[in-house]
Amino acid sequence: MAMVVGTLAACGGGGDDSGGSVVRVSEATTLSPTAVSSAVTNPTRWMPLLTDTWQLQLQGTINTSYSAVVYDIDLFDTPQATINALKAQGKRVVCYFSAGSSENWRSDFSKFKAADMGNALDGWAGERWLDTRSANVRAIMQARMDLAKSKGCDGIDPDNVDGYTNKPGFPLTATTQLDYNLFLANEAHARGLAVGLKNSVAQLSDLASSFDFAVNEQCFQYNECSGYSAFTVQGKPVFNVEYQTKWKDATTRQTLCAKAKALNLRTLVLPLALNDKFRYSCD
Repeated sequence: MAMVVGTLAACGGGGDDSGGSVVRVSEATTLSPTAVSSAVTNPTRWMPLLTDTWQLQLQGTINTSYSAVVYDIDLFDTPQATINALKAQGKRVVCYFSAGSSENWRSDFSKFKAADMGNALDGWAGERWLDTRSANVRAIMQARMDLAKSKGCDGIDPDNVDGYTNKPGFPLTATTQLDYNLFLANEAHARGLAVGLKNSVAQLSDLASSFDFAVNEQCFQYNECSGYSAFTVQGKPVFNVEYQTKWKDATTRQTLCAKAKALNLRTLVLPLALNDKFRYSCD
């Protein structure tokens, strides 16, 4: 969920990724007038590689020492100096925010209307599901993407984009969710930002062509990993994190990592608090 989500190297030993893949950027060569117009509306953006390694930390002082290609960090809480430092190292920065819930500690919380906010998220104090059909909610998300762009983020990780499968307090459906998720993807691309699909496993096949990568929590725990072939067959990376403490055991983790590599998933084992207390990577 939003907030407390969130690993030392598993199959490779040590606490780092061995990555270093060259980042590709989408380019156009010969542009028709229509393509030129489209390129202006959708500026060239970073496109992560299938083999790009990653790090996810949403709480505490960001550990910038990992050799991962991609850093997924909090949009609001990460100091600008940290983003600048990561970029100076040649890292790609993905900025996390909740797109499907309000969080009463966020600086823009007051912009949500009472009618925008529904039921509380189970187990997540201060969060309530959003009515993703709301024009006001969408305007707030556009402003968050503008903030991401201004801070130098290369992409965004919008969370809680599967509200219709929960009990949001609104008559959300698979159709309304698809509409909202496509809205997020299109708005990100219009700003030159890459965008990841967070969980929302029931809509992977519908959305894989519109998103640049996927971020998954616990697909191995819930036996949902196979659906991510919708991304990997397109050469789009799947950044997976597992939280079960059993994976901290090196022998047990070897089994996890073998499965992850077979499915071409970039898998980390991290604490649920995502505070860099420990880190195990399968890459």
